Amino acid sequence: MNRRKIYTIILSTLSVLILGIIVWHVSSTSTKKTQAEAQQQVIKKKQTKKKLRKRTPSPLNVKDDKHMVNLKDFKYNSASEKKKYPDLYKYPKAWIDVDITTQRVYIKDGKTNLYEMYSSTGKHDTTPRGTYHIQNERGNFFYTAPLKLGAYYYVSFLNHGEYLFHTTPTDEQGTYVKSIAKTLGREPSSHGCVHLSVSDCKWIYENVPSGMKVVIHGKYQTQKA
Repeated sequence: MNRRKIYTIILSTLSVLILGIIVWHVSSTSTKKTQAEAQQQVIKKKQTKKKLRKRTPSPLNVKDDKHMVNLKDFKYNSASEKKKYPDLYKYPKAWIDVDITTQRVYIKDGKTNLYEMYSSTGKHDTTPRGTYHIQNERGNFFYTAPLKLGAYYYVSFLNHGEYLFHTTPTDEQGTYVKSIAKTLGREPSSHGCVHLSVSDCKWIYENVPSGMKVVIHGKYQTQKA
């Protein structure tokens, strides 16, 4: 075999090797780039989900009034805020805003919040949304035998005694059920009524007049702490 053929074979072999190295390098780089891009997409999705959770109002991230009792320290028989309840004689157009999303009730004058209350609405989305008005039916105590639950200071806002504002529930003896009371301001627990603390509900019972507008809106979403 002459030298020219040998050189040709060597050059051909080298060319194949070099081409193979180039292809491998390009393929490896492309794979790494694809993997890096995929990782970036995963990170972006996680960041987007976190931002959405932060933006979506819930009992965990609602911006409460500065006078609110910290939910960790809140007791079912106490007032939700440290300040005094509003004098409704000064606010003849006051109305009640029930936010299912955040499990809060607001006493409002126009768009101004006069007072904020921890609440608990209906489990399984049973609290009716819409615009209603306080009705004449109200009382100190009721007990519903089929449910084996009662409550104090009830005030009707729909169907004349069917849907009420009332205290967190009691048993037949009128003793508050603490396992339900701890849901105030945290999650729904009622059969459709709006649960409130004893102090807050007593104030509504004694001060909110028949005919006052009640607006119920929002949707509760289970949140991870």
